[in-house]
Amino acid sequence: MEIINANQFEQYMKEDAVLVDFFATWCGPCKMLSPVLESAAKTLEGKVKIVKVDVDQSPDLAQRFKVMAVPTMILFKNGQQVTAFSGYMPEEQLVARIESAL
Repeated sequence: MEIINANQFEQYMKEDAVLVDFFATWCGPCKMLSPVLESAAKTLEGKVKIVKVDVDQSPDLAQRFKVMAVPTMILFKNGQQVTAFSGYMPEEQLVARIESAL
């Protein structure tokens, strides 16, 4: 799964639907969520692109979207924020929340 910076972020906003996972390398729940996101990316292939933003490497993006805790996932559709949720969740719940917002 690709970790993107601010420049790449703008490119991804041109996609139909993108889930951005704001994470930190020191965050336990973020590490637990990583394989869930990998699996969800396969399940949602063709519907949603999933990318990651390291809040320590790209604090400007975290501030821009008011990310106060990690992990925080924000779903964008056609460049617009559609929904956001924080914390670990199992794949079934994550996929259901994404699909319901599309």
